[in-house]
Amino acid sequence: MTPETQVVKTDHQNTAHEVRLLAEALRTAQRLVALTGAGISTESGIPDYRSPNGLWSKQAPIYYSDFVRNPAVRRRYWARSLNGYKRFRDAQPNAGHHALALMEDAGRLHHLITQNVDRLHTKAGSRKVVELHGENSTVHCIECDYREPRAQTQERLEWENRHIRLPADETGDAEEVKPPNCPACGGLVKPGVVFFGEPVPADVTARAFELIDEADALLVVGSSLTVWSGYRLARAARQQGKPLYILNMGPTRADEEAMLKIEAPAGKALQTIAGELGIFIAPS
Repeated sequence: MTPETQVVKTDHQNTAHEVRLLAEALRTAQRLVALTGAGISTESGIPDYRSPNGLWSKQAPIYYSDFVRNPAVRRRYWARSLNGYKRFRDAQPNAGHHALALMEDAGRLHHLITQNVDRLHTKAGSRKVVELHGENSTVHCIECDYREPRAQTQERLEWENRHIRLPADETGDAEEVKPPNCPACGGLVKPGVVFFGEPVPADVTARAFELIDEADALLVVGSSLTVWSGYRLARAARQQGKPLYILNMGPTRADEEAMLKIEAPAGKALQTIAGELGIFIAPS
């Protein structure tokens, strides 16, 4: 770690004093861009990936090439959806999402880039959002490009598999599961998210780098930056000489490049930061 980097760890009960350091650092930013990851949504009941209790500790990630070529992988994916989609569908924004939306309204947040597919930033009221890895509310056919709401696909999936009882942690081949097909052409459908091994759309990547160019500081929230699509944005900011600030529980790929790293739960910390920047936060 470079001498310029400050790392401050906090406990879950008392974050206000420590995150004021970060709020003070952000005070001079006129075009602050935030990059968020799974860690901001854990307080909404959506698990992250790499923590000890994250998704990868329970199930292997789905790769695009496997999803397209391997029927067993598609069955396993949709079996997980049978079990888990309702939790994602019903999740609500937490204090961190609302704080970032209020920062945007107050002109203290220039734009937001998220690696999340849960749309919780949009639900919270953020309007300037780039969804780096797509979003989970739509489904499209990879053969004819037919599109429909994910909820509509889920209804067909649940109806066609209504007689199947799956274990809560389904990870096998799920041989009895019938994946949904395109109602227009019968082809393969997938959610509007970027799977592992699938490239981020070029226009999305270009817009994200434009925002880094426009920014005068980058705040990373709830991301380990292990995935290249996020880390390269942090690296680009530092290569341009712009300050990089990190709010994340646990290590990140860019710890040595950050000017300030705070380890604290995102929701309370972002509320404190917004308050320190003069933004009124209504009591919850």
